[in-house]
Amino acid sequence: MWAIFAILSAVFAALTSILAKIGIDGVNSNLATAIRTVVVLVMSWEMVFLTNTQKGIGSISQKSWLFLILSGLATGASWLCYYKALQMGEASKVVPIDKLSVVITLVLAFVFLHEQFTAKSLAGCVLIGAGTLLMVL
Repeated sequence: MWAIFAILSAVFAALTSILAKIGIDGVNSNLATAIRTVVVLVMSWEMVFLTNTQKGIGSISQKSWLFLILSGLATGASWLCYYKALQMGEASKVVPIDKLSVVITLVLAFVFLHEQFTAKSLAGCVLIGAGTLLMVL
């Protein structure tokens, strides 16, 4: 089931890039990011209340709060940079560079989460990096 959600995530992320590139025309990138963030915020809280999971907020540990807040800050920084890059550049070049996050995530997961880094992982990182270079040069 996780694979279906991962595929849907990729499809929606692709739509996000195209819709954002069209929508950002003539709009300040920071303002566009703020508008997008409000929509995501409302949609997220609707899902919380729809699934009746708001009751769990009191049981979140301090460590989880810290890392969720840090994750939110990283997301915000990513979105601000992404929208600025998308406003300034072509979507077909910005998006592949943005997807280098896959390679960076694999390295960070190895270093900080002690996840396995195999020959297959290394090959995937090299191929993603090479593919990105081919697409942007």
